[in-house]
Amino acid sequence: MGPGTGLERWTPQALSVARIVAGLIFGEHGTQKLLGFPAGEHAGASLLSLPGASGLIELTTGLLLALGLFTRPAAFLASGTMAAAYWIAHAPQGFFPVNNGGDAAILYCFLFLLFVFTGPGPWSLDALRARGRRAGG
Repeated sequence: MGPGTGLERWTPQALSVARIVAGLIFGEHGTQKLLGFPAGEHAGASLLSLPGASGLIELTTGLLLALGLFTRPAAFLASGTMAAAYWIAHAPQGFFPVNNGGDAAILYCFLFLLFVFTGPGPWSLDALRARGRRAGG
């Protein structure tokens, strides 16, 4: 489906949906590490550990991204966190992401980097705040 299909008019909303879903799933990594839900390998990580610190970033930025609040800075921090996670935890296990388990980290890194440049889309608290600023002055 190329140009002229009419689907391109839904691009801003599709961007919002992608941001919401990515934020919710990313935040779940944080709830697993910090709250033990759902149960997993790093459940109950100490905040003073690398998994605990990454869990705090995942939970916070995931929630901000899902809400579309402070989207660009949250996405920048989340993208950098995933880049670091790839090089610290995955790359040492092998060259190919499909074998070292780092494919999700790479995808998150570049998806979040996309949100740095595109912004949150229309279905976001950032867009609501911008409309309020325009209406108020």
